[in-house]
Amino acid sequence: MHSTLMVPFTARDGENLALYEWPLDAWHSEMGEDAPPPRAVVVIVHGLGEHTARYARMAHELLEWGFAVRAYDQRGHGESGGKRGLIERDDALLEDLAEVVDDTRQRCSRLPSAGSGDPLPFVLLGHSLGGLVAARFVSLKIRPVEGLMLMSPAFDAGFGALQKLMLATLPKVAPHLCVKNGLNPRHLSRDPQVVRDYIADPLVHDRISARLARFVQTAGPATLATAGHWDTPTLLMYGSADKIVRPAGSVAFENAFNHSPTVRPGTLTSRRFDGLYHELFNEPGAPEVQETMKAWLDARF
Repeated sequence: MHSTLMVPFTARDGENLALYEWPLDAWHSEMGEDAPPPRAVVVIVHGLGEHTARYARMAHELLEWGFAVRAYDQRGHGESGGKRGLIERDDALLEDLAEVVDDTRQRCSRLPSAGSGDPLPFVLLGHSLGGLVAARFVSLKIRPVEGLMLMSPAFDAGFGALQKLMLATLPKVAPHLCVKNGLNPRHLSRDPQVVRDYIADPLVHDRISARLARFVQTAGPATLATAGHWDTPTLLMYGSADKIVRPAGSVAFENAFNHSPTVRPGTLTSRRFDGLYHELFNEPGAPEVQETMKAWLDARF
């Protein structure tokens, strides 16, 4: 297995973020002196309540395919600072991603991509909440990226009318209030060991603040509204049996592409996995998910 390095990183507001990389500066010492340069760098953005270490296997697969990898624990998660599940500002998660992207581009500036002297292409890979953060980041064109991979993105978290009404007022009167996020671990994967490991993981939490919930509730529809003008190559993957976020959100994203007269053909590649739960990469059908990812990456980088 390749070594993982935790890189000290402090956001502009002073919050410490746990940032991990699978080799960048040490690419050739890790991958071999004769190894070609990385094909691209992939930045992984994790989901609600979890953390980057749960993506180590995915990171190592990406390395074997020739991609450098970076990932970070979002604020209020994992080894990063901040109250669990809390964001102090509506756009805090987008700001953090922008800073990680900037830092990663700087770190990668000395690494040309395979087969050229050009800078490394940049790919975001987001799961669940991380998929929503990454997609909103791209929709707002905060920083240019060359590719986006979305797994079970939280475009539709299933908020009811009463919950939406509460989210319109709670962040104003109780911005630091954190409650249980309602996520049922048994709906993550059909693999019982994945569920047991998740429940026993000391870095996993079950909290969400009113402001973070409002971000989820508003960013989904806002991102879907821009999908008809999308120009970033995107891979969308979701399971038909997802009970954590509604597959209907991903279907709406697909439909926006399909009915847009301005989106270039081939910008979106979409794959629904019948019967799979929320964590596609931790499902018994994970090899098919990996093959889909690899084929999409191979066709572009």
